[in-house]
Amino acid sequence: EEDSAAAAAGATMPSLEASAETALVVRSSVGTSQLFGSEDASSPAPPVVTSLRWKIAAKVYNYSGIATTVREREHYASDLVEALTGGKRRKKRKETDVDDEKVVVSYDARSGALVEAKSGDSLRTTTTSSQLVPRRRQPPPVPKPSWHAPWKLASVVSGHLGWVRCCAFDPKNEWFATGGSDRVVKIWDFAKCVAGAEGGLKLTLTGHINAIRGIAVSERTTYMFTGGEDKKVMCWDLEVNKVVRHYHGHLSGVYSLALHPTLDLLVTGGRDSCARVWDVRTSKQVMLLAGHTNTVGALACNSVDPQVITGSHDKTVRLWDLAKGKTTATLTNHKKAVRDLAVSPVDFSFATAAADNLKRWQCKDGAFLHNYEGHNAIVNALAANHDEVLVSGGDDGSLYFWDYKTGYNFQRLSSPVQPGSLECENAIYALTFDKSGSRLVTCEADKTIKIYKEDLHADPDSYPIDIDKWTTFCRTLRRY
Repeated sequence: EEDSAAAAAGATMPSLEASAETALVVRSSVGTSQLFGSEDASSPAPPVVTSLRWKIAAKVYNYSGIATTVREREHYASDLVEALTGGKRRKKRKETDVDDEKVVVSYDARSGALVEAKSGDSLRTTTTSSQLVPRRRQPPPVPKPSWHAPWKLASVVSGHLGWVRCCAFDPKNEWFATGGSDRVVKIWDFAKCVAGAEGGLKLTLTGHINAIRGIAVSERTTYMFTGGEDKKVMCWDLEVNKVVRHYHGHLSGVYSLALHPTLDLLVTGGRDSCARVWDVRTSKQVMLLAGHTNTVGALACNSVDPQVITGSHDKTVRLWDLAKGKTTATLTNHKKAVRDLAVSPVDFSFATAAADNLKRWQCKDGAFLHNYEGHNAIVNALAANHDEVLVSGGDDGSLYFWDYKTGYNFQRLSSPVQPGSLECENAIYALTFDKSGSRLVTCEADKTIKIYKEDLHADPDSYPIDIDKWTTFCRTLRRY
């Protein structure tokens, strides 16, 4: 009996093992089908929700603007969703299921669905048959530039023995001062220089031991301030023509300086990657504006915040709050070193110059407004006047005149080289308008000072705006 029981147990063991293996195979196949398969083996796997929405949006957008019925629209949307999700297609609808009510189908970009077009849309419907109406896209509006008279060379002034690097005007517009690589400051009679008469040089001041890079004339006192590559910042009293104050503190050359319009403050910037604020009367440093990582090559001051604007060779522009001594905004749009900036005397905005582009910004928050495209050179200098004319000077002697508000380039000039100089010595290092805005003074590498003026005989008929070229330029897609 024991032998027969063992034989029976041995006979049932293979059947149990086979059923266990079958259960494992079935379980594995079920898991695989749930993971990789679908209900219908012939249908594709259901797509991701985001991918499905994009597919539906693309399909619907291609058929946007079709004049069809409400019922046809419902059938079309449901068929499209079922087809894309792998479901079964609906049966072909009969022609008798057409409603007489005609609507216009359009695509809602937010929801990705078909909606009825509003009555104000430009699409039209017909009651006789379905019609495909092309969508008309309105081109972006083109700003209309203001007309400006062209400029021409009036006179050339010689006297410096090196590159002329900076210029500043007297508040009364009677004289202007220039500084250069010859380490001297020269004061010129403006009227004689414009007329090209002799005796234009009034005074020569010496005191710097290296190139002079910045100069500013006070509008409230008789002081003039200069800064150079010798780390010196000097205050000159023009009543006695002597240096009365020194401002010590910069660790390297001084490349730019500006006077505050309402406070007795002087702001200087240089190769030590910072801007320093000085008390004009006590010659003491009252604030250090640190944050740049390279040379501060451009400065401007306003009477309201931002009271100081700095441009640096680290490709950034910073707006400063003097009350807090901190940066309120950092502008990083430029891809090259910022070499100069100009504040508009008309509206509360400013422009910056770099080798990649010219850009216009709002002073209040540093919001970007637009580009001035076309000056393909290393732009060293900028200047703006009350007539909304912006001028940029390049390292190759190119001089571009722009409409400040729209960015329309209405004139291009090339500075002539002084006889005896090389062709490559026509770089423009500084630009300054006089107090009336009708004369432009350029400081150049050929050791000359050139004065430009408007052509009084030009009018919109003889020098018109090329509106077709400007429209094409505005509507052309560009990458900056």
